[in-house]
Amino acid sequence: MSLTEKIAKDLMAAMKAQDKGVLEALRAAKTAFILARSERGQDTVLTEEEEVKIIRKLVKQRKESADIYREQKRPDLCEKEENEAAVLERYLPAAMTEQQLEAALKEIISRVGAKGPSDMGRVMGVATKELAGKADGREISAKVKQLLG
Repeated sequence: MSLTEKIAKDLMAAMKAQDKGVLEALRAAKTAFILARSERGQDTVLTEEEEVKIIRKLVKQRKESADIYREQKRPDLCEKEENEAAVLERYLPAAMTEQQLEAALKEIISRVGAKGPSDMGRVMGVATKELAGKADGREISAKVKQLLG
């Protein structure tokens, strides 16, 4: 079952349960999928990677909005955004643990032949491609700085 199908099924369940928080998050995901498909043409089917990328983007948007609302002292809106992010995160594959990330980056650093902080760009280029969808870009960057520094 593709992510699109799973979200559509869960959307129907949320409608029956009248769960507004889940409903809004899933409708946003469904809309994003429809927009992505329509950009490519009528009969296009999104790959699993594209679906995950869209969900990650939506989660990131929700978290950034929550941070803004928190700064503006709007706990009601902040909580809504955080809840939507949590709902959408359920559809993402499990992220790498810190130990797995460190091991993968050490392997990439040795393969690239990086010696110090000046080689960070080369390491990041390879790491972001290989670890896309498995770890957040900020986490990768911070860990690479730590390992090369």
